[in-house]
Amino acid sequence: MKSVIICDMEGLITNLNDGAAKMFGYDPKNLVGIKRVSIFSPGEIVLQNVLGWLKDANETGEHVTKTNFVRKDGSTFNARIKITPNFANGKDNPQTGYCGITEVIDEDVNIKINLGTKIIKGVAITRVGFASASLFPVFLIGCYYAGIGDSLFSTLSLTLTTFGILFFHLFSNLYNDYFDVTHGTDEANTEYFNAGMNSPILKGAQLSGGSRAVELGLITLRGTKNLANIMFVLGLLTAAGILYISYYNTGSISNAYYAAVIALIGVLVGYFYTAKPIRLSSRYGLGELSIFLSFGPLLTLGTGFAIASETIIPYTIEFYNILLLGVPIGLLTTNILFINQYPDYTSDKKVGKNHLVVLLGKKASRWIYALNSTLAIGSLYIISKNIVNETQGTLFLYFLIPVTMFYSYYLISGLFKYYNSRKLITYNIHTIYFHMLFSFLYMIILANFQ
Repeated sequence: MKSVIICDMEGLITNLNDGAAKMFGYDPKNLVGIKRVSIFSPGEIVLQNVLGWLKDANETGEHVTKTNFVRKDGSTFNARIKITPNFANGKDNPQTGYCGITEVIDEDVNIKINLGTKIIKGVAITRVGFASASLFPVFLIGCYYAGIGDSLFSTLSLTLTTFGILFFHLFSNLYNDYFDVTHGTDEANTEYFNAGMNSPILKGAQLSGGSRAVELGLITLRGTKNLANIMFVLGLLTAAGILYISYYNTGSISNAYYAAVIALIGVLVGYFYTAKPIRLSSRYGLGELSIFLSFGPLLTLGTGFAIASETIIPYTIEFYNILLLGVPIGLLTTNILFINQYPDYTSDKKVGKNHLVVLLGKKASRWIYALNSTLAIGSLYIISKNIVNETQGTLFLYFLIPVTMFYSYYLISGLFKYYNSRKLITYNIHTIYFHMLFSFLYMIILANFQ
């Protein structure tokens, strides 16, 4: 008996024979157009080997290997698989996906999982790569203080704040996954984007639809919750150190108090983004607003209070400067979330996850993405005129703002053209690239010493 399974470029099953249904124990109607071929392999093998197999198949015409597979009932078996690339109508036309032909074999197959894969497994479970959205605003304020004078912030506080924000971000990621699985949101999502081999930087990363770590068997649902709680405790311990150092450096509880309040708001937003009864991600735009605030102005303001060597008086020019510095980066972070809602539209609508793309529809929602980009450019102009020095202002006006305008135009054009197509994945990836590029340029300019 042979199993023949055909999938598209993202691994979504498009066809299979009776042998595949019998071998893996699935009803074809629960697979075709619904599941990806990754569910047939142990999660660690998927992370370590599958992209390499596909790359070899593309380069040589086929890849043959022995591996372990998983049936629907959880039992495993050993098999030989031949993977070949598929094309629309001959090799001169674009590749459409892959064909896998599998035979059960009666021999031991032991695929050794290396240390690198175990590290990648942790990255996949926690989605730690996306923590850069939280860390860039922290570094941004450090660069801002370094650029305007000496001894304005504590390097130890900055270090602890970095770890504290990281722990709380991972806490949020893990609980978001936990609740999305619990509420059936991930199960209903069959159209999510995976970067696959479309990105050398984000290779294999989940862009939408959660981490899929539970689905791949990388961690249990209970394990996800336990790990989230561990991150929360680590975050609390780090926060205690930050508050103590703030009091020690300033001789006042003012900075510590405001930093603690903002941190509490961030933790509550992170938890209730997907947790009932609030579930901000389903509240008709409150999810997007909370992401903008949490990854923009509130985070830069909270960092300012946490790392400053002197007391920051609320509602002074310094207070508003730190707040405003977070606006452009918060808007661009929101656009990452926003464009990743497009592939999740159908499933999110089905389960009542009423974010703005569901509320307004894919076509109309394009203007929200464009508006966020425009507001980011406008805020940069205000910053260049009111906050930074003359040299930095020139770099804003003649470098950072033009780069932001041109890259935004590219992204907006792609979204307007491919908003209802799988080709949109290119612009999901580049929205992340742009956020990274913008953040580095923003920080470098602000750190320009006078």
